[in-house]
Amino acid sequence: VAADEGILHASGSGVPPVTKDYCIIYNSNWLSLPKTLDNATFRTLENLTSTVLCSSAEVPSGLMKDKAVVVMRGNCTFLEKARIAQSLGAKMLLIASKSRLSAISDNKTDFEDVTLPIALIRYNDIVDMQLVLGNEVNVTLYSPPLPEFDYSMVVIFLIAVFTVALGGYWSGVAELETLKAVASPGERETRWKKEENVTFTPVTVILFVVICCVMLVLLYFFYKWLVYVIISVFCLAFAMSLYNCLAALIGEIPFGQCRITCFNKTIEVRLIFLAIFCIAAAVVWAVFRNEDRWAWILQDILGVAFCLNFIKTLKMPNFKSCVILLGLLLLYDVFFVFITPFITKNGASIMVEVAAGPFGNSEKLPVVIRVPRLEHSASTLCDLPFSLLGFGDIIVPGLLVAYCRRFDVQTRSSSIYYISCTIAYAVGMVLTFVVLALMKMGQPALLYLVPCTLITSSLVAWRRKEMKKFWKGSSYQV
Repeated sequence: VAADEGILHASGSGVPPVTKDYCIIYNSNWLSLPKTLDNATFRTLENLTSTVLCSSAEVPSGLMKDKAVVVMRGNCTFLEKARIAQSLGAKMLLIASKSRLSAISDNKTDFEDVTLPIALIRYNDIVDMQLVLGNEVNVTLYSPPLPEFDYSMVVIFLIAVFTVALGGYWSGVAELETLKAVASPGERETRWKKEENVTFTPVTVILFVVICCVMLVLLYFFYKWLVYVIISVFCLAFAMSLYNCLAALIGEIPFGQCRITCFNKTIEVRLIFLAIFCIAAAVVWAVFRNEDRWAWILQDILGVAFCLNFIKTLKMPNFKSCVILLGLLLLYDVFFVFITPFITKNGASIMVEVAAGPFGNSEKLPVVIRVPRLEHSASTLCDLPFSLLGFGDIIVPGLLVAYCRRFDVQTRSSSIYYISCTIAYAVGMVLTFVVLALMKMGQPALLYLVPCTLITSSLVAWRRKEMKKFWKGSSYQV
């Protein structure tokens, strides 16, 4: 039994005709589909989703003659439906499914006389077809070859490397300001009041990873309720992160510093407008988050701001804590991607299921950078129309890059640790994409990013004879 993804190309009756593609699942052992639309034969679609076609008496005589017919799934096998449709003169059978599309399988040897093309399609797509194309629709089937590489990966790569590099640099700037404040007693108290950083110790690192594991398992089992909690939390976090990022930029502009007094506190007017803008941006994303045409741009902007703020705010005190955090999250990533398919009932990875929305849930977690796939294929329609990179694949290595940058500032080492670790991250991303292209399946990016960044940082520290200091952190941090 083999299941393959294909495309149903539908054309309306308007002038010029409106066309749209839909995902289908077919069995390549039963049917061989053309790779292009060249010389394709179109059939008029007859919508019979009011019946399951388990008996020829369900359909009026002559209604199916020379048409593509769509019926509902259930009550009898695919091939039994196909035999009835073929006997009534149909030229193509589409079986609509309200549940997730699965492999088309049956005992073909008992139905050698069935030569009718059979494909499984989502019921929601049939409804959409009627809304978009009208009641008179012509359809054909084809299955273009999978692209070797999708150029959306280049955009993902640039976003990820830019965010990690900028987050690390911002953390170094904050570290330099802190060191100046320590050296100047007059600025120390003011700086400490502004300080909003959180430092991870080895104990809090372990606790953080445990919480991640618990949250992922809870999301897997209670996704349809918890997803809205996560969306609400991230909506607030997006607004705060965007505000912190833009406020840091606005703070460098010497103009428009008009202030007002409220509750014995002075506030810059421009920061009030900035806060309103950031809240509005988060609310717009929350309302239109499922609009695939443009909402991904807003989600990526907010996601980059969230990652930057996280990398800058969360401080690793030493390389030891970095090794514990990255090592444990590497095991976490590998376990929930590669090991859990042997545990779950449907044989699916918990990580991939939660990222894609388990059990066909239409709501998706806003924890990824999304870029539309630029290469047209059946996989784009059937699986994910976007290339995805989780926030964790940016933030976790980014914390190590930020520590390297702060260590450069503390030791005045001319950014050698920061630059080396950033380059190692970029190499790890390229390695991830190469494996992704070769294996044709989702990869836990930390499997490649963590070794690249940790090994590179260790080699630089060893070569400079600073491993002990790099491992324990500076005296200032202690």
